Amino acid sequence: MTSREDEALAQAAVDALTVQLALAPKPGLPDPRDLAARTTRVDHCALRWSAKALAPGLAAMAAAARRTGEPTPVLRTELGAIGRCTEHSVTLAGGGHRGALWALGLLVAAAALDPRAGAKDVAATAKRIAGHPDRRAPRRPSRGSSISAKYGAAGARGEAKAGFPHVRRALDTLTAVRSTGATETQARLDALLTVMSTLQDTELLHTAGPLGLRHVQAGARGILEAGGTATDAGAEALAVFDADLHARAWSPRGSAGLLAGALFLDSLPVNSLARAA
Repeated sequence: MTSREDEALAQAAVDALTVQLALAPKPGLPDPRDLAARTTRVDHCALRWSAKALAPGLAAMAAAARRTGEPTPVLRTELGAIGRCTEHSVTLAGGGHRGALWALGLLVAAAALDPRAGAKDVAATAKRIAGHPDRRAPRRPSRGSSISAKYGAAGARGEAKAGFPHVRRALDTLTAVRSTGATETQARLDALLTVMSTLQDTELLHTAGPLGLRHVQAGARGILEAGGTATDAGAEALAVFDADLHARAWSPRGSAGLLAGALFLDSLPVNSLARAA
């Protein structure tokens, strides 16, 4: 059974994903400007609805972590089984969020193991969980793992096994941009661009290849080097980059899922108290 604490962690993760979905303009990604999915071909309303279907699975992951008490191989296997069931539920609700489920599931479980841990300690615990093999996972390769093997990209599993470095970088960007007096939207957009500027996104590798990936990384980096989205030059570069990715139908979905992970960690009470201090 799940507790009130488990359900609160799950809801915080769903809220983080919903906030990420509401953020705009997101280059190449679904956002509220394209409710009819004419540009991204992904229905934004359906994504918001299916995000809610993650909550029971995420709460079950938190409960499994509290019951186990340690980041053990047994916990990793249980999280994998819960994740596959949750993927099925999300598919029935409209689909999407597979990458976000992987990141958020590990981070929710890690947060449940130590409710007093800060964001970076939670990421370190998630790394320990991800380091164990999922012995009940299907033997057939996923598209992401196939692309990772083809191009030598870390992929979602590599990101988790490294302790979510891009989630940590996004958190650092949130802190730095907020300190300048920028709006929360600008801080979150800069955090997304920080992830996009270096992430080896397997979704982009699949659709655009290595040259396309480098094009996206360079575009995100250019906006940050122009001063970020809070500056006139950065905002103008963002508009150009956004139009370019939508025209090419290139979608950096891996970056969106990791931003949701960062927003979840940022929302944990211990981090909120630290910001207020």
